[in-house]
Amino acid sequence: MLAGGLLAGFSVLSLLTYGYLAWDAAGDPESAGATAKLEEGPEAEPAPTPPHLIFILADDQGFRDVGYHGSEIRTPTLDKLAAEGVKLENYYVQPMCTPSRSQFITGRYQIHTGLQHSVIRPTQPNCLPLDNVTLPQKLKEAGYSTHMVGKWHLGFYRKECMPTQRGFDTFFGSLLGSGDYYTHYKCDSPRMCGYDLYENDNAAWDHDNGMYSTQMYTQRVQQILASHNPRKPIFLYIAYQAVHSPLQAPGKYYERYRSINNINRRRYAAMLACLDEAINNVTLALKRYGYYNNSIIIYSSDNGGQPTAGGNNWPLRGSKGTYWEGGIRAVGFVHSPLLKNKGCVCKELIHITDWFPTLIMLAEGQIDEDTELDGYDVWETISEGRRSPRMDILHNIDPIYTKAKNGSWAAGFGLWNTAIQSAIRVNHWKLLTGNPGYSDWVPPQSFSNAGPSRWHNERVSWTAGKTVWLFNITADPYERVDLSSKYPEVVKQLLRRLSQFNKTAVPVRYPPKDPRSNPNFNGGVWGPWFKENEKKKKPSKNKADTKQNKNKNKKKPDRRKGHSLRCFAGG
Repeated sequence: MLAGGLLAGFSVLSLLTYGYLAWDAAGDPESAGATAKLEEGPEAEPAPTPPHLIFILADDQGFRDVGYHGSEIRTPTLDKLAAEGVKLENYYVQPMCTPSRSQFITGRYQIHTGLQHSVIRPTQPNCLPLDNVTLPQKLKEAGYSTHMVGKWHLGFYRKECMPTQRGFDTFFGSLLGSGDYYTHYKCDSPRMCGYDLYENDNAAWDHDNGMYSTQMYTQRVQQILASHNPRKPIFLYIAYQAVHSPLQAPGKYYERYRSINNINRRRYAAMLACLDEAINNVTLALKRYGYYNNSIIIYSSDNGGQPTAGGNNWPLRGSKGTYWEGGIRAVGFVHSPLLKNKGCVCKELIHITDWFPTLIMLAEGQIDEDTELDGYDVWETISEGRRSPRMDILHNIDPIYTKAKNGSWAAGFGLWNTAIQSAIRVNHWKLLTGNPGYSDWVPPQSFSNAGPSRWHNERVSWTAGKTVWLFNITADPYERVDLSSKYPEVVKQLLRRLSQFNKTAVPVRYPPKDPRSNPNFNGGVWGPWFKENEKKKKPSKNKADTKQNKNKNKKKPDRRKGHSLRCFAGG
């Protein structure tokens, strides 16, 4: 894999040179003088710089919810960038926030980081394991300036878990999985509410001016680009909060979608329209400040859409939180002047873990030989149309998810306990076991005033006791024809592959709630609370001392800027 990655790096060398010179001619105010100097002789020619890497991650965008997939929601920026780049139409992520983000930033499956169950909750003493090397750390080693704007959701219970401690030079955004788009408050439960907007390692009270997060994050990206030297490589990870619930958007974006009767769908459409405009503004900033010609823009959703929150994955089956295609097949594309083939559709198998080695190789960085990655360098696949080095994807093995009642070792031919939730893709075949989650198809017309109506959904009543499904995803991407009984030998082969993967799994990290996480103990702010050297205090000898110590620990929430700690809708 490394050898292929090095070849990929060399293959774009001439393109990188072209991109740099193009910026000199078009973006530099002193371009004429610079060009003259280049013509004086080889000694005056600057060395080509690695490309600027811009990774944009949308939150909960449904597979159908982009113009070029037939949506009624207009996304002119995404459509144009994708049409001029490479559309990824066999591209997979994970079904929820934390899993996708952890795999992007480490290049490793969940079973290899211990994050194979659910997401990291705000009150859990948990984060991306500190012994995992991250993408921004490797890019910093390669000489990149690294910046993150947006949603982290990889844990924060101790300072070492924060984005600035995991490789980012700067961080501006939220630590949790969701929150109010204007006030940036989040309630995890009653009396467990706090502020969640950070500037590096501190609460960003100075930015608490009621600005909509999509626009606020875009403004920060523009500031970063304006202040950075485009002759030096930059990695920008822009993880927008949109279009995750709560469903909120500035009023002007609702105007064009008055015809959508369903209120959740209408709000969702307004949020997506604002996001599309934001990405246009980011692209314009890349051009204005001299980055564009030597940049690679990658766009991805972190998981499928949630129909009850306005998202739509039609014609795919299932939704966010499931291992049906609607939960894990994502909107994705690459846009760059450095692509050899543009205006193409890539149908080769690509997974979110692949960005880790791909971007490091593009950055001319190094991946240690003992680094155990699950991702592949897929730049030549995307840029040149070559075959993908990836032949399979472990979608996940979750040993603590609710077991399927009728699952058994017998149903798994003695190779696998089919009560366990798992999913795997090998070539054309996809196997699911256990409880894969909500399995309906939700057509666009199902969005009535009352929300996605089950009367309009396509339901399938499975035979009682079913815990194994097999599909040929190439021939049947909508997962309508279960082939498990027709091809038992294929089922056995995939069960064996699951068993092999499971032997490499590390224990699940999903600790119970820690009461010390309450923002009321931290000035009304969600943030690190765990201290390594913290010792349990010995109980006081008399009741008066005990009462005094309790009173000391009762800190009032920070109510600066007139905020109240009421609960806001979130997901």
